[in-house]
Amino acid sequence: MVACSHRTGTILTTFKELGVLPEIADALARVDITTPFPIQEMTLSVALMGTDLIGQARTGTGKTLAFGIPVLQRSVAPHDPDYSELAAPGKPQALIVAPTRELAIQVSSDLTLAGSDRGLRILTVYGGVPYEPQLDALIEGVDVVVGTPGRLIDLMDRKCMDISHVKCLVLDEADEMLDLGFLPDVEKLLRNTPETRQTMLFSATMPAAIVGLARMHMRHPMNIRAEHSTDNQTVPATAQFIYQAHDLDKPEMVARMLQAEGADLAIVFTRTKRQAQRVADDLQERGFNASPLHGDMAQTARERALAKFREGKLQVLVATDVAARGIDVSGVTHVVNYTCPEDEKTYVHRIGRTGRAGASGTAVTLVDWADLHRWKMINKALDLPFDEPAETYSSSEHFFHDLGIVPGTKGRLKPPSDSAPAKKSQKSGQRSGQKAAGQKSGRAQSDGKQAAGSESNRRKRNRRRTRGGQGSSPKANSEG
Repeated sequence: MVACSHRTGTILTTFKELGVLPEIADALARVDITTPFPIQEMTLSVALMGTDLIGQARTGTGKTLAFGIPVLQRSVAPHDPDYSELAAPGKPQALIVAPTRELAIQVSSDLTLAGSDRGLRILTVYGGVPYEPQLDALIEGVDVVVGTPGRLIDLMDRKCMDISHVKCLVLDEADEMLDLGFLPDVEKLLRNTPETRQTMLFSATMPAAIVGLARMHMRHPMNIRAEHSTDNQTVPATAQFIYQAHDLDKPEMVARMLQAEGADLAIVFTRTKRQAQRVADDLQERGFNASPLHGDMAQTARERALAKFREGKLQVLVATDVAARGIDVSGVTHVVNYTCPEDEKTYVHRIGRTGRAGASGTAVTLVDWADLHRWKMINKALDLPFDEPAETYSSSEHFFHDLGIVPGTKGRLKPPSDSAPAKKSQKSGQRSGQKAAGQKSGRAQSDGKQAAGSESNRRKRNRRRTRGGQGSSPKANSEG
C-alpha cells in the first residue's frame, strides 16, 4: 500500500500527471484546483484502472473528487464514439449513494463542476421533492445517478430506474449510512447491480459492519488511508476550544463569537430540531443573518437556506446533525457545538465543516454540566488535551482572548425590539381594564338585581299574608 507524507510547499504532482483526462483537469483548473490532495493522489492511480477500493480519510480532505474523477472518466458520454456500443444507452452507468440529501446535492454539484466539459448527464435523486422531474430525467436518459438510499430503492421498486448496467458504484460516508440504518437498503442496491462492477467505499471510520459489507460485496479491494492510523482524527488546521457553559448564557456567547476577528460564515450545531429553530430565531432577533436547517423544514426551504449560505448571503446556519455530512462550503471559519456531541464520530464530522481542504478554522464546543462525562469520553477517544473544560461565561476574559473577540463586544447587532411587546402589554392592559370594568359593572348589576329581588320577595310575602282580609299577624287578629 502506498504511503503519503504531509504536504510541503512544493507541488508533488498534478491531475494531468495522474492520468486524468485533459477535459476534466481543465475544468478543475478553471476554478483553481490543480494539485490533488493526498487521498486524491493515492486513490486516482488505483481507481482509474477499475480496481475496487476502500478509502479512509477524515472529513474535509477531498474524498469527493477522489471517487468523482474516476466516475466521470470511466463513464461514456453521449458524444463519445463508443456510446452507441453500450448495452443500454441512457441507463445509469454509475451510481453514487450518499446518506443525506444535502450530501447528495453537494456531490452532484462537485461532479457537475468537474465534468462540465464531459457532457455527462448527472441526476440527483432524494426524497422530500416531487417524483416527476426525476422520472422525466430517467426517461430521457442519464449517465450518472447520485442519490439517497430511500429514494433510489423507491425508484428501483417502481421499475423506473434500471441499475443492472451500472459499471461503477460508490458508497460515500458508509459509516453514516450504517448509523442511519440504511445498511439493508445499501445491500439491496448492491445485489441489483452487476457483480463485475467497480465498487468504491469511502468512510471516515471503519466499523465492523462496514468491514463485513466490504468483504461480502467487494473483490479484493485496495485499502487506502491518507494518514497514519495513529494520527489524530480531527482536522489539524482547526483550532479547538472547549468551554463548560451555562445553558442560559449560551445565546450571548454564540452572538459574541460571531463577531470575533476573522469570523465569516459559521455553522452552529444543535442536538434537536426545536433547539435549532429556537437558536436561529434568537440570533435573528439579535440582528444576525441566520437560518435554521433541520428535518421539519420543507426540502425547498432547506435547499434555499443552503444555497444562500454557499453564496455568502447567509452568515449563520443553525443545523442538526442531519446536515453535518452534507455541508461542504468553502469559507466556513467557525463551527459551534451548542451542546456536547453524542460521540467522538459526531464531533469529528461536525468540526470537519471548517478547516476544509487545507484552510484554517475554529471549532468551539459548549459543554453543559450534565454532559461533562460524555465530553470526557470523547476527549479520551480522540486523545485531546481538553479533559477539564474551563468554566466559562460570555464575560470571561479568557473567552474574549481565545477567540479574538474585541473587549466590550456585546451579543447584539441591533437593540431589542420593545415596541411590539409594549403594544401587546398596552392591549393586554386595556383588555384587563375592560374586563375589570365589566366585572365591576356586572357585580353592580348583580347587586342591584339581588336588592330588587329581595324587595320584591318582601312585597310578595306581605301580599300573601294580607290576602283574603287576613291581618298581618296572629296577635292583631286576636286583638280585633
